[in-house]
Amino acid sequence: MAKFVLAGKTDCPYYAKVELLADTLQQSLPNFKTRKISIAPDEWQEWLEATCKKNGWKHEKSPLVWRELVEDGGKGMLLGGFSDFLEHCQDYYNITSQMPTELMLSVSAENLENKMNFNREEQHRISLIKALHIWISSALNPTCQFLITSLLCAEMFPHATAISLHLLDLEGDEEGLQGLKMETEDLALPLLHQVTIHTDLEQAFLEADIIILLDEMWSADNDEENESEVEKKKKVKEISERYQEYGQLINARANKEVKVIVTGDSFANLRCSLLVEKACFIDSCQFVTMATQLENEARAILANKLRVNASDIKDVIVWGNISGSFYIDLQRAKVFNYNGAIKGPSFFSQSVLQIFHDKKWLETDFQDLVRCQHAAVAAKTCRAAVMSTANGILTILKTWNGNCSPDEVFSLGVLCPGYYNLPDSVILSVPVTFADGKWSVVFDVSVGDMLKERLQLSARELRQEKELGS
Repeated sequence: MAKFVLAGKTDCPYYAKVELLADTLQQSLPNFKTRKISIAPDEWQEWLEATCKKNGWKHEKSPLVWRELVEDGGKGMLLGGFSDFLEHCQDYYNITSQMPTELMLSVSAENLENKMNFNREEQHRISLIKALHIWISSALNPTCQFLITSLLCAEMFPHATAISLHLLDLEGDEEGLQGLKMETEDLALPLLHQVTIHTDLEQAFLEADIIILLDEMWSADNDEENESEVEKKKKVKEISERYQEYGQLINARANKEVKVIVTGDSFANLRCSLLVEKACFIDSCQFVTMATQLENEARAILANKLRVNASDIKDVIVWGNISGSFYIDLQRAKVFNYNGAIKGPSFFSQSVLQIFHDKKWLETDFQDLVRCQHAAVAAKTCRAAVMSTANGILTILKTWNGNCSPDEVFSLGVLCPGYYNLPDSVILSVPVTFADGKWSVVFDVSVGDMLKERLQLSARELRQEKELGS
């Protein structure tokens, strides 16, 4: 079977002539099949260059004709342009085109009008779809691949009728993003409306409802302890400049109810605070950085000691600078299904501090183990802990969307104006609860002198980071 693909500019008279000749052949020959690709004039050159590059062809004008190898399965075989197709039809089928010039021009004008009408109808159809716009930066970060499937499910966004996913990567190559886009579309998920890719900030965060910032400017082979002050200052300056620009773009382009989640192992609190400063028209409560990953690591370490599942431990609190000096607080932590002297039904819980008697270990080795867990995972897997990062992001999004108990405590890096006598304008991890799509700080916790001192240390650390990048 012969199957030909005819591609051309909608206003090209030679494309019209090729199209008419192909129609004649298809009506006369049962095994002759065609596929037509009509490209708008302003999109033609970009489309032609991309198609030729992908297939290793050289062609410069409209139309472009190739033969699909239906029987053999391989890539298409370039035939050429207008005259090449006419010559092929004359040689193989003894048919040529006698289309007058006036008719060629009439058909090309009709093609252009039909294409413009189709585009208008498509734009109108898209405008009727109220899609949820999700932007992910550093989209080629492996964490993104773990995120996408769960982000596009109805359970995550129960009120969404469609989702537009926008993949941004300033360091990544367009080909890699194109592959990620194709793989996402191949999932054929019902909520997915469209996927767009971006390698610059020209449209970044436009109409954003959810923004997930995965930027990590710390490479795996960094030795932070031996890093010079000059190198550290340079990196902090790069981060500061990028996030100040992000903040300005979010302020100008995102929806005013946008939810922004900052993740990463380096300067997470600093990056979030820079966004808040620059996005002055958006409520600071809509910018958070997550400590969920640290919470889960602490739960896993405790679970191993108590011989329970990590999911059996709840309400672990992370205070302070998520990427620096933080403190794991267990004053509200409770454990379920613990095999101790007192037992109860599955909903029965006990205080971790009451059943764990080695208080010295909790204040020393335990804190160090949580601090080193990231590095331990990276050493074993030779990559960052992407699964736990993705899980933390999804946990926060679910709770922010109302999918949690109002009594459940989470640790969240948020702006702390006057909380616990902390200085204004610093982002620190504090205990929060969620209700009706909003978070609120938990104040019925004991904050002793030692914890206050630790929080002040975190605040000073964050101020120094900000000064380093200014």
